[in-house]
Amino acid sequence: MFIMHIALQGCLRAHDVEYGLTADTGGHIRYLLELAQASARDHDIERIDIVTRAFDTDFTGGDYRSGLEYVSPKVRIIRLPTPDPAYRSKEDLWDQLPAFSDALVDYIGTLARAPDVLHAHYADAAHVAADVKQRQGIPFVFTAHSLGQPKRDYAAAAANTPSAQASRALDRRIHTENQALHDASLVIASSRDEAELQYAQYPDYEPGRIRVIRPASDLQAFARSQPNDRVHALLSRFLNEPDKPALLAIARPVTRKNLASLVRAYGESPELQAQANLVILAGGRQSLDALEPEIADNLREMLELIDHYDLYGRVAYPKQHHGADVPAFYAWARERGGLFANVAFNEPFGLTLLEAAAAGLPVIATDSGGPNDIIEQCHNGVLVNPCSTHAIASAATALFDDRERWLACQAGGRKATAVFDWARHVDYYHRLLNRLCGVGPKRAPVERACPDAMLVCDIDGTLVGCSQGVTHFNAWQASQSRLRFGVATGRSFHSALLILEQSGIAWPDFLITSVGAEIYRLAPDGVAYVRDTRWAEQIDRGWDRAAVADVLDRVPGLIAQSPLEQRPHKISYLCDSGDDIAPRLRAQLADNGLEARVIHSNDRCVDVLPVHASKGAAVAYLADDTNTHHERVYVAGDSGNDLEMLQTLPCAIVVANYRDGLNKAAGLGHAYFARATHARGVIEGVAHFQAQCHVS
Repeated sequence: MFIMHIALQGCLRAHDVEYGLTADTGGHIRYLLELAQASARDHDIERIDIVTRAFDTDFTGGDYRSGLEYVSPKVRIIRLPTPDPAYRSKEDLWDQLPAFSDALVDYIGTLARAPDVLHAHYADAAHVAADVKQRQGIPFVFTAHSLGQPKRDYAAAAANTPSAQASRALDRRIHTENQALHDASLVIASSRDEAELQYAQYPDYEPGRIRVIRPASDLQAFARSQPNDRVHALLSRFLNEPDKPALLAIARPVTRKNLASLVRAYGESPELQAQANLVILAGGRQSLDALEPEIADNLREMLELIDHYDLYGRVAYPKQHHGADVPAFYAWARERGGLFANVAFNEPFGLTLLEAAAAGLPVIATDSGGPNDIIEQCHNGVLVNPCSTHAIASAATALFDDRERWLACQAGGRKATAVFDWARHVDYYHRLLNRLCGVGPKRAPVERACPDAMLVCDIDGTLVGCSQGVTHFNAWQASQSRLRFGVATGRSFHSALLILEQSGIAWPDFLITSVGAEIYRLAPDGVAYVRDTRWAEQIDRGWDRAAVADVLDRVPGLIAQSPLEQRPHKISYLCDSGDDIAPRLRAQLADNGLEARVIHSNDRCVDVLPVHASKGAAVAYLADDTNTHHERVYVAGDSGNDLEMLQTLPCAIVVANYRDGLNKAAGLGHAYFARATHARGVIEGVAHFQAQCHVS
């Protein structure tokens, strides 16, 4: 396969990237270079071109005019000229895009073979890729890295009104991002937050064409990191007590990174100042006047705040540092019992959080974006509201005070090197590209004329939980040519795909997600999933989400789960352990003239849905839609979350590792309680009902 990446922003080169040199020279460049090199290790990848814009610079000695630069034998950087030879920021690139598209089409025309797929990074590159797709028929994949709509949201939250020119540029960016959602064959997001909350604000949002691939990074250097004398000498110049714990931040000084709030949080907290020094690595600089306006303005604000709070001797903010020493900065902070802080208004990826985790440094992280997934996976720190300086300071002081928790976060963070590795990332990435390009095995949806049965399984505790069972299930399921396969889960669509991918479960023909509130079917291309809008319209009748939430939000002891767990047709809460709360909530809704389905499972989880929505109702809907007799529909589960589905369908399978007292639940007299656990129990149950069918 020949992959062509398109990346126009920042100062991109093969080695010694000058990170922080411009507002657009950041983590996306490192991600792209590491992705390309990790992809190249796959024998099936023949060639990778990274196509970018050639330009002259007066702020660095780096060569960004050379038309060809090798990253490795398989990976090349191709620089194509545009009419303006000067460097352009992302806000000023737009009038160069038509010429760049023409140059790229001409370049492709000189090649012995065209690329199999284009991968566009940021919206400007997607604009080019869409043009090339239209002219040459090459599919393209889109990675946004960061989005304009969240930028507008946090600017509004901070009462930061952009200039008329900046507002027009942001409007254009958001419009182009939406167009990319419409034109791209596949969209790759780095987190559920990006896939389910950020993109959902765009008119052409289609969740079934978005895939979350967990961020990856080469973290070995950080896992092995040790402090060195250069770092100690550099920071000791600033600090009266250099051996105190350190609150470390490493970020480009752009508005989104919110460094000013970190300084304010530190300056407003005498307790935090007594506990720790503050160390900020904000890229390299010479004169502030020579920097881009956004970077210069943010650095001036940071320096003015240090002066305002009189933090001299307690804050280090070096003008220059060696890129090779970055792992040593993390180690320096770790050896002093420090913390790492990333309090960006929104962090789509969280590369520095992975670095800090690998280095053994607990983190304080923004609750907006990728950090949700990283901390959920590694349990290596605390999420905070980036707009609250009090929340930032309180989280830091609490972690500094609690050594046992600090050590637990450090231990959790060490898992980052295994979880967020490139081998796992590119394996999924290449399988997606192969399907998209029609290369290699491709499992398209089963034709309706052939299957006459359906298997629908819960995921957590049913399909997954035993790796050997998963292997056995995949082999068994592949042999069942007359059996449609789907999952029914309380997870969201993207969360379900993530756990299926991590567990190695074959892609299902359909997904019933959010406890039956949503249905997705595998598209004819075998890559995307299509949301079933008829089901959404059917369950929406009589559903007043706002009124239901208003009543339940006032119930004592009922706590709303995170925004990621809320859906248009699902409201999710946590309740006190041991509280049989469902009857009380139904009664409270009825007293207010409202009707909804209340599902209490796993002791503390409460999901509230439209009265016509449930896993069982969704399975029955799909069975009727595919002309599958209900006696040939097998459903499998393990918990109270699955009870209604198990009660509704005649061929119900309860795996041996069941919970929530399913053996005592009413309405399960027809169910088969398997002797085997997890996926093996599913196979056992299907065999049981198939045997019954043959006997009858």
